[in-house]
Amino acid sequence: MAKSGQHGGNVLQMAEKHGLHPDQVIDFSANINPAGMPDKLRQQIIDNLSCLEQYPDIEYTQLHEAIARHHDCSANTVLAGNGATELIFLWAHYVQPKKALLVEPGFAEYRRALLRTECTIADFILREEEGFQITERLLSALTPDLDCLFLCTPNNPTGLIPDQHLLSEIIERCHHLNIRLFIDESFLDFTPEYQSATRYLKQYPNLYILRSLTKFYALPGLRLGYLLSSDEQLLETIREQREPWTINALAALAGETLFDDTQYHQTTYAWLNSEQDYLFTALSRFSSLKCFAPTANYLFFKHLRKNSDLQFQLMQQGILIRSCANYTGLDKRFYRVAIKSREDNQKLVRTLEQVLRHD
Repeated sequence: MAKSGQHGGNVLQMAEKHGLHPDQVIDFSANINPAGMPDKLRQQIIDNLSCLEQYPDIEYTQLHEAIARHHDCSANTVLAGNGATELIFLWAHYVQPKKALLVEPGFAEYRRALLRTECTIADFILREEEGFQITERLLSALTPDLDCLFLCTPNNPTGLIPDQHLLSEIIERCHHLNIRLFIDESFLDFTPEYQSATRYLKQYPNLYILRSLTKFYALPGLRLGYLLSSDEQLLETIREQREPWTINALAALAGETLFDDTQYHQTTYAWLNSEQDYLFTALSRFSSLKCFAPTANYLFFKHLRKNSDLQFQLMQQGILIRSCANYTGLDKRFYRVAIKSREDNQKLVRTLEQVLRHD
């Protein structure tokens, strides 16, 4: 049975629970680019606040065309939304799958969206002894009775990406069995060395690729994501029947221009290349932590202490990390931390030295 629980980023609630002011808490629970909103976009928003005095284009034509140019595809194969989560729920609502396979641990909103449609859900549990990596076992789990499979690459919370050859086999098998394949690439912008599955879109109309702009560009409060698929009939149905104006004018403006900010991209890659290695190396030195090599902007680890209360202990010091106890297939010994600035990362390491001293 799925476990319930909150997402990362619930700083207000956690600070209140521990008697702290939110400003006293360093949030390692939400995987947001510490570079903050791109400076160019910040200025653009300031210069265009008057756009809030008008309704956005109900078709979001310029937004869809900008996304299409970025991915070298037709605007008809693009559907923008009010964050990636809205698109997960829209997809489930309009597809109405009868039986879905979820790779667990994974993002909780897939399950919530599917349960709204009364879909039967089967779990494919990743194994710790396999490093929580997707293996060829998944191919055997793809059976003709399935309507859809959800994959997250990089996976949330493990941060792992399946082997590219295996991913192509999964895509082909889903196509052969007429299984809709929903691939969530919300964090893939942080991994430029990995190819997007968008290269398969023209060949496989049963493939749906979800992307988010809020993590990489540090815009979680603005809410913007998009879905790509050559299943143009489904996308058109959603466009025609969903509520109008779900994307605000400033979010649409951001999506029209963000892809061109190459300086921001390079700054982010330089930061992550340095800090990803620093934090993984630093945390791997703790004998009571088992760390899994990250590919994105967060790090997944296990506290080897049986009765772990690491989130509570770190919150006592003003550091919030993501407990993964509410993920299917995990328990309270597993955690996820965002990779942040060197100053914040060092604070986390120093605090862990104090907390883990007696482990």
